[in-house]
Amino acid sequence: MAGLITVVCAAVIVREQVLVVRKRNTAAFMLPGGKPEPGETPQQALHREIREELGCGLTLDAELAGDFTAPAANEPGHTVQARIWVARLTGTPVAAAEIAELRWLTVADLPVLTLAPLLRGRTLTALVAAGLMPPQAAVA
Repeated sequence: MAGLITVVCAAVIVREQVLVVRKRNTAAFMLPGGKPEPGETPQQALHREIREELGCGLTLDAELAGDFTAPAANEPGHTVQARIWVARLTGTPVAAAEIAELRWLTVADLPVLTLAPLLRGRTLTALVAAGLMPPQAAVA
């Protein structure tokens, strides 16, 4: 069985655009976030990761309901399992730490960008179901 990687992610959505990041030396875009450190709550880990990777503060809204499990984008043979919160940023995000690029993903970008399996599948479907992204995002 593949190794399981537990992560926390922020779904930051502004005007039907979701913030995605791409790590250095990788191709797939994903939601910002990362792995909790020992002793951290998931929410503490998410705040820390956003400060480190985007230089911003974070206000958490509701946690998305669902099973967010998919093959890991950057670690072959592993599966990623995520807890995802809808969130708002405090400040302007900039790529920092291991983040090479950030962008605001639109429905028009879906056919042309490489997205992590977790984002392309269940996460976009859940964001559409929650009314946060347009219906076309679920079929990309």
